Amino acid sequence: MFGLDAFELARIQFAFTISFHIIFPAFSIGLASYLAVLEGLWLRTHKEVYRQLYRFWLQIFAVTFAMGVVSGVVMSYQFGTNWAGLSESAGAIMGPLLTYEVLTAFFLEAGFLGIMLFGWNRVGRGLHFFATLMVAIGTLISTFWILSSNSWMHTPQGHELVDGVFRPVDWLQIVFNPSFPFRLAHMAIAAFISTAFIVGATAAWHLLKGRSEEPGIRMMFSMAMWMALLVAPVQAVVGDLHGLNTLEHQPAKIAAIEGHWETGRGVPLLLFGLPDMEAETTRYAVGVPRLGSLILAHDWEGEIRGLKEWAKEDRPNSLIVFWSFRVMVGLGLLMILAGLIGGYLRWRGRLYDSPVFHRFVLLLGPSGLLALLAGWITTEVGRQPWVVYGLLRTSDAVSDHGVGQMSVSLGIFVVAYIMVFGVGITYLLRLMRKGPQEIGEIPTPEDSGPGHTRHPMRPLSGAEPDIEDDERQDVRSDRDGH
Repeated sequence: MFGLDAFELARIQFAFTISFHIIFPAFSIGLASYLAVLEGLWLRTHKEVYRQLYRFWLQIFAVTFAMGVVSGVVMSYQFGTNWAGLSESAGAIMGPLLTYEVLTAFFLEAGFLGIMLFGWNRVGRGLHFFATLMVAIGTLISTFWILSSNSWMHTPQGHELVDGVFRPVDWLQIVFNPSFPFRLAHMAIAAFISTAFIVGATAAWHLLKGRSEEPGIRMMFSMAMWMALLVAPVQAVVGDLHGLNTLEHQPAKIAAIEGHWETGRGVPLLLFGLPDMEAETTRYAVGVPRLGSLILAHDWEGEIRGLKEWAKEDRPNSLIVFWSFRVMVGLGLLMILAGLIGGYLRWRGRLYDSPVFHRFVLLLGPSGLLALLAGWITTEVGRQPWVVYGLLRTSDAVSDHGVGQMSVSLGIFVVAYIMVFGVGITYLLRLMRKGPQEIGEIPTPEDSGPGHTRHPMRPLSGAEPDIEDDERQDVRSDRDGH
């Protein structure tokens, strides 16, 4: 298929499926915590706007959570089907870590999700809030275990390697491996920021549609901009600490990210360029003198190792990670800029009446998720050619499949994912386009029965027909009646 061998097709298939999967859990992580904040504020202040926003975003969370579960099931199967070598070698470590995630996180989320979705007027307010908290905590626990497993593959420790099989020796060292705290913080904050900009973009859409006087729209936008102002700069600091940790444990990845081939002191920060893996140089490089050493080593004269210090077969693809990293950083800087502009407009009392800024935030709606994907590309491609860094090569972890088998399965995945998740994402966008005012009030027993209209609590009932659609239907009915 396109001149690719089975190994390359297996990598592409895993990259394709995990790219679809990761955006849904990331959105769920941030949205679950946002829902917990909204319900907590409603219980404390009794302001209807918080309950209204909770009801609106709850339906979006339910659909997102469902798509995350569906895409996650596929990921777990791939370890056995396409990466049997990894399962055989590292199964004794990765298997328990993923099992802990299911037992402590997924069961917690699934157990309380039904109360969260359908518990209004069926359980007390305190119990319902507790269910929301448990779901939010469950998403964070899930992040903990998944990132622990992934981080161990980058900075493995606490094991012994016997006849090519990793055997656990110290679970504390395995779980809390050197890169784990930085990856966990970086991923959790990325999820919160991604959610903030989706919420902010949704509000910006409605502000541009003339709904600037509605409390729900204003509250959504205000909360999102506070998150951007306060948390986006924190992510930059966490990212810097993560970079220092990567420089210590995976220096080849840093060299590839920076496009440096020769070891040196006071190295420049390359802003642009085209790394050439064959020629072992970065063409058309544009850089700032000494800034690379300052950022990477916090020293103007800090020494940075070049890619030539590693054998060619041990080098990650510099062209890919060079640009994926810059996409992530560039989007991060735009999000920080949006937070700063939002803070200034709030100070001037113009946060809700600046169409240019609203369009800017609307365009940045997917920026958090795009930055997250770019960050994962940087992390995983930068680990190559190792699946367990320095110990197990990716080529030794792949299953023994033929090109035909991998081509067919990849084609099926592409078609199925575009159809299933294309419909799901379209439905999510339709829900967001409706806005919180389109979601009906919480029904009471007195509102039920003949003569009363109420909105079903099912998430798939959230996108009601447009008013214009109703009017067109009325016109058609009148015409047919005459």
